[in-house]
Amino acid sequence: MQIALIGYGKMGKEIEKIALERGHTIVCTIDINEEAKFDSPEFKSADVAIEFTSPESAFQNYIRAFAADVPVVSGSTGWLEKMDEVKQMCATDGKTFFYASNFSLGVNIFFALNKHLAKLMNQFPNYDVRMEEMHHAQKRDAPSGTAITLAEGIFANLNRKDAWLLTNSGMDISQAPKLPEKNEMAIKAYRESTIPGIHTVIYESDVDSIRITHDAKNRIGFALGAVLAAEFTCEKKGLLGMQDMLKF
Repeated sequence: MQIALIGYGKMGKEIEKIALERGHTIVCTIDINEEAKFDSPEFKSADVAIEFTSPESAFQNYIRAFAADVPVVSGSTGWLEKMDEVKQMCATDGKTFFYASNFSLGVNIFFALNKHLAKLMNQFPNYDVRMEEMHHAQKRDAPSGTAITLAEGIFANLNRKDAWLLTNSGMDISQAPKLPEKNEMAIKAYRESTIPGIHTVIYESDVDSIRITHDAKNRIGFALGAVLAAEFTCEKKGLLGMQDMLKF
């Protein structure tokens, strides 16, 4: 399989390493200020592009890749207000887009566990639920896309919550916390050092608390998942996600 990489930072280089180990070819890499490469023969020869960039550039990267008729696998977060436009391009223009807020197999098991726990806790209204997440200092969006996916899984299964509230800035730990309404789930987001990602869902009552946590040790799990998603996406059409690939 011929792969183009959009975003050639630490994650892009980890994806490149795994893709080469699995016998694939990297035909093009596109980093900051290299947008002209989207029009290159090398990029257009790709069977799929894997995109990990910033909230500010992700959507335009999709548009450029679609214009070259290259399917996109993306793990960028912070751009989801544009998702309906991407869905429309897949539905009416025949484009192919695989999106996941997190490509780690462990995180996707965690997503399933989170939904099941929320369904159980729906029977116990004396427990309130909140979330904490921590990432490296370079991550710009808060809360993380993974945290938002976890929140959506909770809202679908826990009747007493239907919205999330970021109770800190994600950057300024001295900022006074916001107070959530009864229907809102509080999320605290921290940006420190080089942490790949830690997510904790907490149910708390007056007598005890229940916590589930996923703690990523490095980027390898994310990168491997992205390459597996690219392999799955190749020669498919439409809007795809981890639920299509993993089927749980």
